[in-house]
Amino acid sequence: MIGFLRWMRRVALGTLNGIAMFAFLVVLIVAALFIVGLIEGDGMPSRMVLSLDLRSSPPDSSRAPDFFFERRTPTVMDTVLALDRAGRDPRVKGLFLQLGGGLSVAQAEEIGAALIRFRATGRFVVAYAQGFLDSGLGDYLTAASADQIWMEPRSPFSASGTGAGALFLRGLFDKIQAVPQIVKRSDYKSAADMYMEKGYTGPDREQTTAFLQSWYNSAVKSIAAERKLNSKDVTAFLQTSPQFAEDARRAHLIDALGFDDQAKHAARDRAGRAKFVAIGDYAHATEDEGMIGQGPRVALIEAAGEIVDGTADHGSLGGSQVMASDDYAEAFRKARKDSSVKAILFRIDSPGGSVTASAQILEAIKEAQAAGKPVIVSMGPLAASGGYFVSSSADRIVAEPATLTGSIGVLTGKVSFGKSLALLGVGAADIGVGNNALFDSAIEPFTPAQLANLNAQADVIYADFKQKVAQGRKLTPAQVETIAKGRVWTGADARPRGLVDDLGTFWTAAGAVKTALGLSPDTRLVFKLYPEKEGFLEMLADLLSGSATGIRAAEGVSTLMRSPVMGTLMNAIDGAPRAQVQFKATNLPAQ
Repeated sequence: MIGFLRWMRRVALGTLNGIAMFAFLVVLIVAALFIVGLIEGDGMPSRMVLSLDLRSSPPDSSRAPDFFFERRTPTVMDTVLALDRAGRDPRVKGLFLQLGGGLSVAQAEEIGAALIRFRATGRFVVAYAQGFLDSGLGDYLTAASADQIWMEPRSPFSASGTGAGALFLRGLFDKIQAVPQIVKRSDYKSAADMYMEKGYTGPDREQTTAFLQSWYNSAVKSIAAERKLNSKDVTAFLQTSPQFAEDARRAHLIDALGFDDQAKHAARDRAGRAKFVAIGDYAHATEDEGMIGQGPRVALIEAAGEIVDGTADHGSLGGSQVMASDDYAEAFRKARKDSSVKAILFRIDSPGGSVTASAQILEAIKEAQAAGKPVIVSMGPLAASGGYFVSSSADRIVAEPATLTGSIGVLTGKVSFGKSLALLGVGAADIGVGNNALFDSAIEPFTPAQLANLNAQADVIYADFKQKVAQGRKLTPAQVETIAKGRVWTGADARPRGLVDDLGTFWTAAGAVKTALGLSPDTRLVFKLYPEKEGFLEMLADLLSGSATGIRAAEGVSTLMRSPVMGTLMNAIDGAPRAQVQFKATNLPAQ
């Protein structure tokens, strides 16, 4: 027994020693890289063309760190900020852009504006597509902001319009005897329709048609302006798509035919034999420059994903893409307490989520405003329901024309599966002490009294939402009522209704910050990013913590759950309300 204990002691000491040696090795590597960096600068070539690959649609922003030596995919905001730095970097001569990933119109508006801003500094942008394969307009709208557009010969030009689809589960629930009881406020709150309806309702069809038309109009107008074409001619061409690259060239929608290497040679020749550098590498090498130099310091708070209570789970390689209320409330509080921060620029891309989490973040925003720090909101592709709730008190709100926002409404309820389990021969029962102990049971449906209670909750939260919008946007209750009811609006349609102040992109919002601070338009702002992103060492500690999320990520999921249809269905069911009032705008299209 004593020998066994000694052996265990040697094993434990050896393990601890190994961990210590590994940690020391990591520190040595980081130190060596730091010293090399000081000697060699940022390591970028003296003459370069940046390359941006948008053949997969990037997220708007992310708190996820780079994983060891592997860089994460640059987000839209990474690209926007990197192009701003590149426009002031004499080593950068231009940009080679590859498209084909099905960008949304809102993403195209943000990235396209960054490309135009980059070109205004004297740089060029060459866009290349092996084909505009997606029927949506986002990819081509992005390309229209380039100096020159190339396509592979005989490749498809499929861009033709804007479309949407929705998933409705009521028919399935009826077949398996599941009981959906989802309460919504009000007619346009289509996130509830996924569970309660078998198809589009009249109000949902109306709002969906309206925002699709708004997207189409905005995209055609911008394409015509950038390509110096008549809007009617652009529309006529789109109406006959899909076509081929040769047809697009004859219609002056593209400039050249060729393969990727030919387009790259054209870009390199234009730059004078420069080296190609991926924009992600350039962003990583130069990202700290935003904190160097003189200028007013502005907190840049980037938020993306569903709004949830608590803190984000960092156990699975950087954590989920969520707006965790503790993290974001703390970010606003830190920015409020930092005497060097003069204003806060809040970038948001969210469908909403938890009522309590949204209220926590909004209160932190109001505290920052009360401390004399202006808060300017820059809306990405989506800032709806809870995403609009947390924006409602901002000093100024800037939305892209294609942003989906508003959805001032609530939903609550549940789907009970007791009878469904019985069909499978599975017995399920709950026992509770107290009238409503089983209020959120997934087995038994609501009683009439519980359903009345649920409706009363929805009324209270909906009234509070409308009151906060009226107060923050300086609108009358009657004005808010006409634009609420859960209806989603594009930025272009939201502006005349008072939901947003300006149409534009991130840099439009940055201009609003300067105006709020009484600065001249040519003042350079210095951004400090919140919440702070975890580095590799912090992420490694999370992974070694043995969290359940990390274990699930390592194990993966079954073949069945990888099925797109099954995955969509399970995500829809998992996203159903759990007898709690929510600010959510789901089931919205990306195009």
